[in-house]
Amino acid sequence: MNAIESTSTRPYLIRALYEWCTDNGFTPYVAVLVDESVQVPREYVKNGEIVLNISYDATSSLKLGNDFIEFKARFAGSAREIMVPVSRVIAIYARENGQGMAFPVPVTGTPAEEPAKPSPLSSVPAAPAEPEGKVVQLVTPEGDGPGKPDHEPPKPPSGPRPALKRVK
Repeated sequence: MNAIESTSTRPYLIRALYEWCTDNGFTPYVAVLVDESVQVPREYVKNGEIVLNISYDATSSLKLGNDFIEFKARFAGSAREIMVPVSRVIAIYARENGQGMAFPVPVTGTPAEEPAKPSPLSSVPAAPAEPEGKVVQLVTPEGDGPGKPDHEPPKPPSGPRPALKRVK
């Protein structure tokens, strides 16, 4: 079996990064490029994308399958069934520090004169001509930039750093 015939690495990488996030106490978020195959609350879709919290606390019946990510979640207090084709996931990252991975934007018959828009989650421009198996790592620079997630983690308190005092 050659690389073209093998299955996509995307679902395996999503599961691995989900596990890494949960093992380290981070909140795993997935960014999804929404189309008619994606079952999400449309009122939360912005610019054709939605970011979903897929942490254990935010979901129930989470299934990270090879073809679909399925779970139940509450949106504004209302329980909703979510189903996302793995091919529509464009990034998975930790909310707290932005570390994760971005994937090539799926190609869906976009007219040649209208290039696909890059994801706001990564500073790496999305190239629609990239093959499915190629993966782009999401790198978040220190400070402000396009790689930072919309939801900022709380800042540590400013002031003098705690110090240890020796007691004899």
